[in-house]
Amino acid sequence: MEKQPIVTLQHVTKVIGNKKIIDDLSLDLWAGQITGFLGPNGAGKTTTIRMMTGLMKTTSGEIFVEGQAISTHFEESMSKVGVIVENPEMYKYMSGYKNLVHFARMNKNVSKERINEVIAQVGLQNRIQEKVSTYSLGMRQRLGLAQALLHRPKFLILDEPTNGLDPAGIREFRMYLRKIAMEDGVSIFVSSHLLAEMELMCDRIAVIQNGKLISIKEVKEEQESHYYVEVSPKDQAIAFFTAKSITVEPQENGFVIPIETEEVPALVAEMVARNLQVYSLNPYRKTLEDQFLEMTGGGQIAESHTK
Repeated sequence: MEKQPIVTLQHVTKVIGNKKIIDDLSLDLWAGQITGFLGPNGAGKTTTIRMMTGLMKTTSGEIFVEGQAISTHFEESMSKVGVIVENPEMYKYMSGYKNLVHFARMNKNVSKERINEVIAQVGLQNRIQEKVSTYSLGMRQRLGLAQALLHRPKFLILDEPTNGLDPAGIREFRMYLRKIAMEDGVSIFVSSHLLAEMELMCDRIAVIQNGKLISIKEVKEEQESHYYVEVSPKDQAIAFFTAKSITVEPQENGFVIPIETEEVPALVAEMVARNLQVYSLNPYRKTLEDQFLEMTGGGQIAESHTK
């Protein structure tokens, strides 16, 4: 039997007033995979998340959770979804444990054993009986994650989940998400403006612009082999590369050129033979930020309150 996605967005369109906010968006989200969701300001990320959580209806198209349409099987679909939006709101005068007990009552069949299981899963065993008012932001994020996982969701949505966390907290949170995706087979969907973190956290990235999905690619996808070279005189170097039909991408102190690793020794030898001064030559990989700005034409990176 062919593997089915946990969530499918099928030709989803949203029109508000006379403006098309989301335009024919189709996307599959798979078990055990973390998908990043990027876009410039006003691209439609928040609107998409609202539709995926049932807070907003689609104008046309459909969203399916494990094959069931949200529009016709709302309660069943939402019972499989967990959500964390920025900094989770908790009852600060209560302990972390009592907060989880309170949220557990809102879901069916969440046992004390399950509560203890998620507490251990997010590493809060030593502080769970203390009041939330004493928690750091990172601990509150972990408690929010525990709350979102109580009912064993198949699909977890996170909107700016690492806002305000320090580097250690971000790394810790990333590790918990990876563990949940791999061990529990949860499909995780993350919207964030921290591109360097998304590159470390996600398996693949979906990019939206003007309500349209413009790219979806694997984060670890092999790129064409490029090298960064510092060489002078620059004019002679450009003429040399042009004569060899090598595309040159100027950088601040050098060039990026597309060549295979096995071609490097001969190329360096030839540059030296032509009296070019080679100062360095290193492998070059475009960051997610580079790729994002290329795809969106330099559009601003998404902020947390993008609509």
